[in-house]
Amino acid sequence: MAKVHSIAQEAVLVAIDISKKRNDVLIQIPGSTRRRRLTVLNQRAEHDRFIDQLKSFERPVLAGFEATGNYHRALAWRLVDAGIETRLISSMALARQREAIHNGWDKNDPKDAQVILHMLATGVSQTYQDPLAAGLADVQELSKTHEAVSRAKTQTIHRILTHYLPLYFPEIERFLNSSRRDWFFALLEKFPTPAAITA
Repeated sequence: MAKVHSIAQEAVLVAIDISKKRNDVLIQIPGSTRRRRLTVLNQRAEHDRFIDQLKSFERPVLAGFEATGNYHRALAWRLVDAGIETRLISSMALARQREAIHNGWDKNDPKDAQVILHMLATGVSQTYQDPLAAGLADVQELSKTHEAVSRAKTQTIHRILTHYLPLYFPEIERFLNSSRRDWFFALLEKFPTPAAITA
């Protein structure tokens, strides 16, 4: 669940909608009624220019973004390394907030940046922990790999239960969760169809 964070009144709010090749950025400067809109490409030189621009405000900067695959990690690392306070916006919270503000589910990058800025301003965000800076990158990657393998195993079991067994061996399902489970899968591997058994 997202926590409500208090933010400094003089802080510059930076909403970043992350995508693979470019990021849509919306900047709210305290005391200004206009918001700055810019695009930052996912390139080192563009990141440098963007960080220099944020530092030129000479006041606290609070940047928020929604994690998008792993595309956010390069820019997030650069922001954390530059000493800019970063916040993570929950994808689910962003979707619900977008529906409430815009009275619909449709989305686009500039609209998402507006919603992220609103969520930063109201303090609905999560503290971003960069895995590399926190020394958790290896553990995180192992965890993601474990999750992917576990999901694949579960999907395979469900496919066997719902598609394969009812078609070929409806009476053998009772062995699936018994102590004979290893034997059961060895049998299916050696004789995948009734024709293989009779042959």
